[in-house]
Amino acid sequence: MSIEQTSLNQPDKPRVAIVFGGRSSEHGVSVVTAASVLRAIDRSKYEVLPIGITHEGRWALVGDEPSRMAIADGRMPDVAQVAESVEGQVSLPLSPGSREVVWSEPGEAPKALGDVDVVLPLLHGPWGEDGTLQGLLELSGVPYVGSGVLASAVGMDKEFTKRVLDSHGIGVGDWTVVRPREWESEDGRAAARERIAALGLPLFVKPCRAGSSMGITKVKDLADLDTAIEEARRHDPKVIVERGVTGREIECAVLEFEDGPRASVPAEILVGGDFEFYDFEAKYIDSSDVRIPAELGADETAEIRRQAVAAFEALGCEGLARVDFFLLEDGRWVVNEINTMPGFTPISAYPKMWEATGVPYPELIDRLLAAALRRSTGLR
Repeated sequence: MSIEQTSLNQPDKPRVAIVFGGRSSEHGVSVVTAASVLRAIDRSKYEVLPIGITHEGRWALVGDEPSRMAIADGRMPDVAQVAESVEGQVSLPLSPGSREVVWSEPGEAPKALGDVDVVLPLLHGPWGEDGTLQGLLELSGVPYVGSGVLASAVGMDKEFTKRVLDSHGIGVGDWTVVRPREWESEDGRAAARERIAALGLPLFVKPCRAGSSMGITKVKDLADLDTAIEEARRHDPKVIVERGVTGREIECAVLEFEDGPRASVPAEILVGGDFEFYDFEAKYIDSSDVRIPAELGADETAEIRRQAVAAFEALGCEGLARVDFFLLEDGRWVVNEINTMPGFTPISAYPKMWEATGVPYPELIDRLLAAALRRSTGLR
């Protein structure tokens, strides 16, 4: 689809801006997610406008060519490789009175690309999934899929996710946070090491505001702690350290229906090969298995579905979320994290769980868009 074709196209059906890429380390995962959505969205019901955000933050018009947005030879795709122009810029409306998207290039008159009825933000990580893009869309008055500003921000920050869930009586594991200022002084580092050591081994050291299992290290010897913290800090200056638990890793998908949120059948992550945990390579490059539905008893299945919806409500989520749990050996459920914009790649658990629950991929996308079109922006 060329820029000229886009500007002349005035559809009589809802127009969806599919926004993906972004400045976070999860850029490539977001591009793969967008490719899957572009393949599955019902073109008889929706017009699409793919918009990619480069690593530098430039909003670029992207061709409707999902085949160019796939993992190739173990390498993640990039918005810059599929952008229509290396210098052009897409702009959203700046006031609630307009939904017109504009394309501009240096030295040329801006081109109107038509109105957008709803945005499907498929960004993962900071500068997209964390409330920043949601805030921009609220200011523009454009409806969008997924949680609002606060729920997106809280869901992105593992510390505050745990604080909110704990305040609602939803189980979380033992953890502590290493803040940037603390790690930048010798006294602060010493205090952090002492606090972390008290958690016991093994430990998981994670970027506090990142996803896709990037920057995570399993620490079995405290001598490796500083290296693990520095690795996490490459993704986020704020680091969370969690005490390892023994249990099964179970996920549950939540989707907002007309009568409220419902939970899917759960899935179990079965990490294969030489991987000790579900890290980025195990998730996207290797062949770790996801068993759907998870082999659980009826009472266990009912409980995780109840807790998934409770976590969704506690954070004030909207639209969709994936809630990740550990089922401990003593039968307790502990929330690992909540993802307010889960992946929609061909191997992602979220759409697979809903397909196993009776909602196929195209219908899932349709439900998300319909819910966003029903919901107003602003306070609600």
